[in-house]
Amino acid sequence: MKQKQYGGLSPEFTNFDKSKVVVLPVPFDGTSTWIKGADKGPEALIAASANMELFDINSDSEVYQIGIHTADAVHERKSPEKMVKEVQTTVTQLLKKKKFPVILGGEHSVSIGAINAMADYYKDKDLTILQFDAHADMRQSYEGSKFNHACVMARASEVAPIVQVGIRSMSVEESHDIDDSRVFYADVVTDTTNKTWMYDFLNKLTKNVYITIDLDVFDPSIMPATGTPEPGGMLWYPMLELLRKVNDNTNIVGFDVVELCPMKYNKAPDFLAARLIYHLLTYKFGPQR
Repeated sequence: MKQKQYGGLSPEFTNFDKSKVVVLPVPFDGTSTWIKGADKGPEALIAASANMELFDINSDSEVYQIGIHTADAVHERKSPEKMVKEVQTTVTQLLKKKKFPVILGGEHSVSIGAINAMADYYKDKDLTILQFDAHADMRQSYEGSKFNHACVMARASEVAPIVQVGIRSMSVEESHDIDDSRVFYADVVTDTTNKTWMYDFLNKLTKNVYITIDLDVFDPSIMPATGTPEPGGMLWYPMLELLRKVNDNTNIVGFDVVELCPMKYNKAPDFLAARLIYHLLTYKFGPQR
């Protein structure tokens, strides 16, 4: 079956050769440990995106005109090791063709392959992996696999410097390995009376930044459709402001949005995820502020 296109875009704006952006769905849910269904996330997000207004009122622009091609989904559904390798190979090919990659999860383990590809491509070029997440994901291994969704940032830290934002849950083992100087916990980030942390945060980022967004970074009040929701998360406009500042101060080289676990009777989270991607693409490729 032909892959549906993000944004419901017409062929004029989805031609691979002419598109600056390539969306890569990775419907993998092989290691999640509580609520299953993240493998349905990419399809639900793309379906919701077809209902977006493509005009951005804040920037007076339509970023889809740069071309957004949605590639065929990565097919591996069982082995996290094989899935990671396939994602890494595919993202490497996209980077060599000068495409801006947007990866759709699936569970968070899909990010490992993309991060590995980025670290190889931007080797010695000041790359930081920026994580937005409720969970530290710093386990060295979980349930017998180093490629479990709970190990994503442990793997990332092996190939590039990392910065973690929105964290509010971790195991005692993870607390021993985490670098507190590079973590901006949820209680600090969501404190509207304190903006001083922002300067420290931005100073931790290097020239090039790859962003991985686990949707459970958001508060469950606006994003209940995740496999492991945690109370006390970020809200919509503060998240957009933060992403805007990252874009204004660094070169975003790609990103992923993962852990959407669609709900049958509530499509709002699917739309939030779709709109989040469009906003971030607008920051990256739209008119400069």
